[in-house]
Amino acid sequence: MKRSESVSVKIVIILSMVAALSFSACGQSRNANQSSLNMNTISKPENPYYSHTDTTKLNLSDAEWKKILPKELYEVSRHAATEQPFTGKYWNSDVRGTYYCAACGNLLFRSDAKFASTCGWPSFFEQANKNSTVYRRDTSLGMERTEVLCARCGGHLGHIFDDGPPPTGKRYCMNSIALDFVPDSK
Repeated sequence: MKRSESVSVKIVIILSMVAALSFSACGQSRNANQSSLNMNTISKPENPYYSHTDTTKLNLSDAEWKKILPKELYEVSRHAATEQPFTGKYWNSDVRGTYYCAACGNLLFRSDAKFASTCGWPSFFEQANKNSTVYRRDTSLGMERTEVLCARCGGHLGHIFDDGPPPTGKRYCMNSIALDFVPDSK
């Protein structure tokens, strides 16, 4: 093989490798855009059960939850405490993104289902996934309400009412502290 042919073959090989890497990188970039969670996830090293992708039901003891959750979240999530209205970090937020259970990372709500209910807590008219929450009758405080729990960890999130906007007519009235938020990537 002549030297010029050898150089040409090497150039073709190098160009082929560059093209292959470019296509590979484009695919990775496309996938990252399809799922902003790859870039914007929340990590909680103190909580080994926290995950945005694991949907395995959790069955931890109260003592285990107390060890891994911050005190305020523990009280709301495990003992159905309620934060004061108009004090939570998400009650008046209009940032686009996704809300997750702060105790376990389960997908709960998208910001496009959030609305200004003026009740003092973040409110949503539907959950992101029909299986993300479960319900329980709540007769505490002399009222009859429907409690909303995380379907993965059983943590208290808030209550649901029938006074929300169309299309569902529902108002998921959630405690900000029971939610984690990941903004959409730009």
